Amino acid sequence: AASKLEISMPAVVEVEIGATAKIECNFYIPENASYTYIDWFYVDSSNRQVRLYHITASGVLEDDTDYKKRLSLGEDKALSLSSVTVQDARTFVCQVGAGSYGVGENSTKLSVYKVPKTPEIEPNSGGISVRSSEASEIAKCTSRNSFPQPNITWHKNGEQLHPQENEVTMQSTLTRESSGLYTVSSTLYAPVTREDRHSRYHCTVHYWLRGQRRALESRGVKVNIFYPTEHLKLQVVPPSALVKEGDNVTLVCKADGNPPPVFSFFKKNLNEWQDLSSLTEPDSGVLTLRDVDKSSSGTYRCQSLDLDDMTQKDEDVDLFVNYIEGVRVKIEPSSTPREGDSVKLSCDARSPVALNYQWRNGKGKKVADGNELLLSNLTFETSDTFSCKVMAPSVPGLEQSEQVSVAVEGKPRIVAISSPLYVRQDEVINLTCKAIAFPRPTVQWSTNGTAHEYVDNKHITSNLTVRVSPDLLQAGVMCSVSNKLGVSEKHIQLVDQKSTAESQGVIIVAIIVAILVVAVLGAVIYFLHKKGKIPCGRAGKQDITKPEARKDKIVVEVKSDKLSEEAGLLQGANGEKRAAADQVGQSDGHRR
Repeated sequence: AASKLEISMPAVVEVEIGATAKIECNFYIPENASYTYIDWFYVDSSNRQVRLYHITASGVLEDDTDYKKRLSLGEDKALSLSSVTVQDARTFVCQVGAGSYGVGENSTKLSVYKVPKTPEIEPNSGGISVRSSEASEIAKCTSRNSFPQPNITWHKNGEQLHPQENEVTMQSTLTRESSGLYTVSSTLYAPVTREDRHSRYHCTVHYWLRGQRRALESRGVKVNIFYPTEHLKLQVVPPSALVKEGDNVTLVCKADGNPPPVFSFFKKNLNEWQDLSSLTEPDSGVLTLRDVDKSSSGTYRCQSLDLDDMTQKDEDVDLFVNYIEGVRVKIEPSSTPREGDSVKLSCDARSPVALNYQWRNGKGKKVADGNELLLSNLTFETSDTFSCKVMAPSVPGLEQSEQVSVAVEGKPRIVAISSPLYVRQDEVINLTCKAIAFPRPTVQWSTNGTAHEYVDNKHITSNLTVRVSPDLLQAGVMCSVSNKLGVSEKHIQLVDQKSTAESQGVIIVAIIVAILVVAVLGAVIYFLHKKGKIPCGRAGKQDITKPEARKDKIVVEVKSDKLSEEAGLLQGANGEKRAAADQVGQSDGHRR
């Protein structure tokens, strides 16, 4: 066991500015004796101890100092200081009096700190030229509100930069704010190359905390680097192999310099270059050719001018506009075909690429592939119009069409006529005669009336309005259609509706009479059966099958023009009524 008074305190207590610092004073008195007093002091800037507390068994005396409102004592007599400031970074002393064991003391250095804010970095806003002969300002880094003062380092693409004479330099400034906190700034100067257009720079602020080195990094930034053009590229959009007449074509010129150079466009005509800059948008590097045609093909040039050193670069590209021209359809033989004839249509066109041919009729329906179309056994109904569609499979959308008319001639053919026609005398009727022909025919009627004609392509329809006379009813009407190639005629039969009605009446009466005769005959047979005159059953059937029983007959004749009934009974060996009864009985037996 120790034989003297001992006091232990931490050498350093670190606390963040604004927090509460707690400084402990632990002591040992031999034989568990009690202390006489405990005094707390701080050491001022003159290295003089200023008392804060005097503690005895009878009470605690707090001295009147600048700390009075921020100090407190714990049960273990530890000193607590709230709202620590930069000025509180000093030494605090604990002194213990123990009577016969003497007086002892120890001290703790209070260290205060403030973690700096994340550094702010601002790159050069104007841009840096690779042609600059001196190191240029790259960026500026600032770290605020830290204690104690930190330091700043610079990094390029993740690697730390170090000062190099006439190359990399870093200028730093340190400012102490009224709060006692530090603001540190650093500016990086370095030469740049073309490759630095992709470089990223950042700064790091370093500070100490609880004996360890800590760091905070800024965001990464890129610097606008100015460098001349080394390569020029001229493109055709869409690719030249797919350009066709009627397209809009864009020539795009790109340079790898910064800032972009001034672009100019030219087209080669014979041995001269035609300036096309008036067709471009300023500083865009884009030339748009609208609705190109065959004459738009040729060599185009993009020229760049670097305003920094006035150097020029050129790049050429060939534009080829695909086309189809001279589409022509030929008919063989060239004379106008007639019904029944055959003709051959052939299609031809010029193009720098391979072509396919397709034929369509007047309704747009595909009828054949290939550059020839054979039309056999022509009729009036054959389509008047055929089109040859010429396509370039290697250039989507490149196609042309040419139409040809095939007019089939022939004598008229009557296709519809209103015959027979049921009429009444003195009635006004409409007669229709429809024909097809080419050239256009004329229609003539065999009687006078009011005629109206309607023409639809090769069809002609004539409507004749006429009053029915006895002569007209008897003779009918003839429709005659003719052109230079022949005549077609058809007769319209006129049927008197009155005579037709009378004939229909006679037929109806005859049917009714026949029905009545059958009804009367059925009634007679039924009456004889009820009287027992006509036997029924198997015996009746057996009698009827005998030859002798068929000597007498009942004959019934029905005429369609008048009602008559005749029944003759032929005398036989078995008696007149017996034979008749047997015959009817057999019939009745079969019905059952």
